[in-house]
Amino acid sequence: MTAFDRGLLGHRCWLELATGERVDLPVDRWTAIPCEGDEVLLDACDGPTLDVGCGPGRLTAALSERGVASLGVDISATAVRLTHDRGAAALHRDVFDRLPGEGRWRHVLLADGNIGIGGDPHRLLTRMAELITAGGTVLVELDPPGRGLRQDRVRLRPDNGAWFTWAWVGVEAIADLAARTAFRVAWSTSHGHRWFACLEKA
Repeated sequence: MTAFDRGLLGHRCWLELATGERVDLPVDRWTAIPCEGDEVLLDACDGPTLDVGCGPGRLTAALSERGVASLGVDISATAVRLTHDRGAAALHRDVFDRLPGEGRWRHVLLADGNIGIGGDPHRLLTRMAELITAGGTVLVELDPPGRGLRQDRVRLRPDNGAWFTWAWVGVEAIADLAARTAFRVAWSTSHGHRWFACLEKA
């Protein structure tokens, strides 16, 4: 079991950057019921929603409970099992692999910093554009203002796992990133210490 899998079960884990910097992962939020910040994302979903990097499924399950068709996707088998345990649907799959309903999803969620998946937000948003219908949206959680766009090599700790590339996007950087893909920023907002944006497919 990896540090990430243990984090999904509530154990403390973090990212170690090549610089030696440490970024704690929000395992308490992953494993809790949806909090007020999550409502920003959930309230924006009024049709079929794909939760990319769903983790233990708090958002996927919350949408299902609201009567919104939803599907979680995660590369962790533990995440998928935990999502199923919440009574929600999830697939053990990489988002860059073939997925059900491509081109027909109304919304995609990139919560908890999952804009960083793959270490290349431009590539990730290009993939999101393939998944959603015309006029669909990507609801993304971002870093606070002033962070810009950052990519770095990281590894999960406390394991001595393999290095991989991750990315962070500050709220002020999302408009340019959206414009270089197939999106425009419909709105951005904050709740507490969390920042969000809605990207609408052109």
